[in-house]
Amino acid sequence: MELLALVKHDCPVCDQVLPALDAAGVRVLSQSDASETAEQARRLGLGTVPELDVDLEVSARFDPDAVPALLLLDGGAEADRVEGLQRDRLAAVAARAGVTLDLGDLPPMRPGCASRTRDPEVAARLLAQRARAGGRITSRMLTVGALEDPYEALYDRGLTDGLPVVPPTPERVAAMLEHTSRHPQDLVGVVAPYDGPATVEKVAVNAVMAGCPDEALPVVLAAVEAACDERFALHGLLATTHPAGPVVVVSGPYAQRIGMNAAGNVLGQGNRANLTIGRALQLVVRNVGGGRPGREDRAAHGQPGKVGLAFAERLDETAPWEGLAQARGVPDGETGVTLMALEAPRVIVDQIAREPEGLCASLALALESVATPRLRLAFDAMLLVGPEHGRVFREAGWSRERVQAELFERVKTPAGELVKGAAGVPEGLEPEWVTDPAMLVGKFAAPDRLLVAYAGGDAGLFSMVFGGWAAGEIGSAPVTVSVQPWM
Repeated sequence: MELLALVKHDCPVCDQVLPALDAAGVRVLSQSDASETAEQARRLGLGTVPELDVDLEVSARFDPDAVPALLLLDGGAEADRVEGLQRDRLAAVAARAGVTLDLGDLPPMRPGCASRTRDPEVAARLLAQRARAGGRITSRMLTVGALEDPYEALYDRGLTDGLPVVPPTPERVAAMLEHTSRHPQDLVGVVAPYDGPATVEKVAVNAVMAGCPDEALPVVLAAVEAACDERFALHGLLATTHPAGPVVVVSGPYAQRIGMNAAGNVLGQGNRANLTIGRALQLVVRNVGGGRPGREDRAAHGQPGKVGLAFAERLDETAPWEGLAQARGVPDGETGVTLMALEAPRVIVDQIAREPEGLCASLALALESVATPRLRLAFDAMLLVGPEHGRVFREAGWSRERVQAELFERVKTPAGELVKGAAGVPEGLEPEWVTDPAMLVGKFAAPDRLLVAYAGGDAGLFSMVFGGWAAGEIGSAPVTVSVQPWM
């Protein structure tokens, strides 16, 4: 058995215990630097200057909460320890190693001082060092010159979306990785257009740059998983000249845990998680998949939501139905992410309708305008129902499926009104396709091709409609996954 003590120079309790440790010949390691340690030894009149715990290697290994920490080691393995001043315990542990400590003048008990490993900055550095040594972090380091501004350096190296990003230091990445049980080198998916392998670590790096809260990482991982699903057709979404981009809808209790907004200004500014989760996904597409605006991303106009758009569903007592993810197969009690390729949202105003049929008639008018009323069956859409409109459906007892069915029927138009040249509009159906001008042609391929979510502030008889990109087999299908596997 042998004894090892950990101390630091600015700890008054260490000052009290050190003379007894020095007199007994106990090996002492200092968490302080050489000059601070030598000055402490001179001040206390020690016969031996404590050794230095270089890079806090020993302190990180045993990780005490407080110093002085007296460790009893058996072949290098810890057999017992005492932290702080506990006179009787110190004497007893020392006796097990055959050492007598003269502690007679010391008080029976006094709390120690926080170990340097508990300093947040030091703890973050040690966590990053362990992550690198253990193969949890393998990404190459980007060197930024001493005279460079790190924000400008990241922009100049093409790693941003045009806005400043948070420098992804090893400390920040390691801290974020603590919020998933998955190994950092687990593959989340292969990202289009250049099939970049998105590991958990690489997603975490981009989530740090996006400014995500650490605990939001599982949601970002689920969103990346969904984007890499071949049904979502990420490559096509990037290559199209259409302005659509991925929209992340989070349904379930974890959204609240990470502070996502599902109420007022749900699609706007002011909430960190909402603003950064979608941005993290887009940075993964850029930095891992290689999809860059003006090159691989060929959008003619784009839209602000392509920086990143994510929101949480409002699933409180006002909700007229279950969460979108739960309706699409995620078990109750779990949180799900639904990813859909959508254009920018537009408001639908109806401040008069108090019956579900009339409200659906108003909502259908806006849905007709997706892309253009003349294009049929080629686009899906998402309807984001606000709480005051949602109340109409809730009080009438209408399910989400009934709303979808009603809207599907109300967005049918006589074929004669859709042919090219009708009402002077060149766009439309080829005349030879129309054998019966009175035949109704649907806007959407099926009721479930119109996704219906619920969120927003209490005041305002508003809902929002997002037009989709090319639908189904010819384009992109919505993908829903559970966040649970990434937690």
